[in-house]
Amino acid sequence: MPERELADIVAAIEPLDEAAAAAARERQGRMTKPPGSLGLLEDISVQLCGLAGSCPAPLPSPACVAVFAGDHGVHAQGVTPWPQEVTAQMVANFLAGGAVVNAFAAQTGADVVVVDIGVAADLDLVPGLLSRKVSRGTRDFTAGPAMTRAEAVTALLAGAAVADELVQAGNRCLLTGDMGIANTTASAALICAFTGRPAAEVTGRGTGVDDVTLARKVAVVSSGLTLHQPDPADPVRVLAAFGGFEHAGIAGFILGAAARRVPVILDGVIAGAAALAAVALAPAAAGACIAGHRSAEPGHIIALDHLGLRPLIDLGLRLGEGTGAVLALPVVQSAARALRDVATFDSAGVADKPLAEGG
Repeated sequence: MPERELADIVAAIEPLDEAAAAAARERQGRMTKPPGSLGLLEDISVQLCGLAGSCPAPLPSPACVAVFAGDHGVHAQGVTPWPQEVTAQMVANFLAGGAVVNAFAAQTGADVVVVDIGVAADLDLVPGLLSRKVSRGTRDFTAGPAMTRAEAVTALLAGAAVADELVQAGNRCLLTGDMGIANTTASAALICAFTGRPAAEVTGRGTGVDDVTLARKVAVVSSGLTLHQPDPADPVRVLAAFGGFEHAGIAGFILGAAARRVPVILDGVIAGAAALAAVALAPAAAGACIAGHRSAEPGHIIALDHLGLRPLIDLGLRLGEGTGAVLALPVVQSAARALRDVATFDSAGVADKPLAEGG
């Protein structure tokens, strides 16, 4: 049964290895630098060791970003001026190598795959596209659940399977990407449901909508919350009520990475909303998550705060696609490499304490 398969994935996710994490902290204290001088990078290196169960941890390379693509029934509520057809058009752009995420991935050495998990159009199978379509888009969550529970579970399992396939192919770091017109509206609803924060505080401008459209988005999210009365204790039901297939797919992708003890770098607000669902299902999955960046969307930092994650970079991005996660990849790799390669005071013959004043 699909729900049993999902439960098995969740059961395979274990907390970070405390012995390996402690060894990483101890090594950080002996490296040829002032204690704590690498800031958040030291925390990332400790996390990577705890995840791998060894110190130092393997370098998180090679890496692959999976762009999950799906359409949203709530688009019918006028929450964005962009036509729904743009989702499929952008998928074609990703596959042709013409999107920003492709450019950034080429710079950082990451591969890009696109996962059709719920695009409303039929897509031709071409290299780089994984067809995992659950349905041709979700339903309008202001009129009923966006997905059935069975659809949500199917999308979760599809995402976990993609993570498994990418790890089996040799990837040692996974990155989240997304594409779906109107998916910031669904993300806002998910973040409200999991954090209890109000729609007006969470909902942002997405692709840059005007004040009238923003007010409409807030009203749509509020209406959906009133209709569904979400209970975060049942994360699958919350996903089904509001989420896109890409949200459920990314949540499963996080669970699959965590079960495989492979780090997953999260992109922006869509990934943050999906991570809330993943961690609600398996709290230990947070140990595999690294927040690549802080999105300009207000709901993103709310989601990250709820997850206890600190973003690595803050460039005012709000593009999606996985761009922020890809930009953070070299930072994560540098954290692992520093722990592995930097000499200790003993091995380098460097004094490990500053001279006393006047000495």
